[in-house]
Amino acid sequence: MKKIILSISFLLLIIKVSAQQDPEYTHYMYNMNVVNPAYATGTQAMLDLGVLYRSQWAGLEGAPKTFNFFGHIPLTKKVEMGLSMISDDIGAGAKKEDNFYADFAYVLNMSSSAKLSLGLKAGFTSFKTNFNGFKFESGDSSTDMAFSENVNNIFPNIGVGAYYFTDNYYLGLSAPNLFSSKHIEERSGINAFGSEEIHVFFTGGYVFNLSDSFKLKPAFMTKVVKGSAVSLDLSANVLFNEKFELGASYRFDDAVSALMSVKVSPSIRVGYAYDYTTSNLGQFNSGTHEVFMLFNLDLLGKGYDKSPRFF
Repeated sequence: MKKIILSISFLLLIIKVSAQQDPEYTHYMYNMNVVNPAYATGTQAMLDLGVLYRSQWAGLEGAPKTFNFFGHIPLTKKVEMGLSMISDDIGAGAKKEDNFYADFAYVLNMSSSAKLSLGLKAGFTSFKTNFNGFKFESGDSSTDMAFSENVNNIFPNIGVGAYYFTDNYYLGLSAPNLFSSKHIEERSGINAFGSEEIHVFFTGGYVFNLSDSFKLKPAFMTKVVKGSAVSLDLSANVLFNEKFELGASYRFDDAVSALMSVKVSPSIRVGYAYDYTTSNLGQFNSGTHEVFMLFNLDLLGKGYDKSPRFF
């Protein structure tokens, strides 16, 4: 019963509060162009693809599940294009949001080793709710107009970003959605609505060469959204022989995480992360699982000679 009550309370919070959060990511350093359209590698004719699946708060009924697909490729030394798809499901279909974006990045040479990329993201969001068969303690959904009928809407989206990078570090600032769109309008004089507020992301990372075999990779992600507390992730990974990677992460007032990845071939890397919830919600779930897979495809067939994909 506690799980059911908590799940309903969680859905009410997601749909009705004014600051709706975008999905969380533990492997954000490998999922960068989802949140920043300026993310670029500058390696011409190298197609980078990735998929990520996140099952949040395992064991909690109706907990969020997120799937990402992303890809990007430099068309010239200064222009990079990308695509991304984000599918976020909360409440086992009660609230489903699918985002489809195209990214454009223009890369400026700041020095012989540093580059600044400016990016633009454009696309649309498909927002759906399905409360058919939804169970209420009162037995009557009409007591809350937000659940009186299902919603199926499409909203446009434009985002911007900047990404400064070298071979050893990067800094990124982005707002992947500049439109604040109401998902559920006011009905019968009752303020029952959810809105997509602007999310601002500030990210960064560095690679320390400890030896020929070991590299230390600290990183951070800060997320700011109106009406919610600032979210801050700190992580550190150790890379061995540019193949095996182990690390840990901490999301303030939310979770601690263990991360790992392995390069299974010169062009494929797979990874896994486990989040242990440190907030009060931890007593209702057994943690969060996140997996990803990255593909680097050499379209010119010259061999895989690019620098390791640190970020």
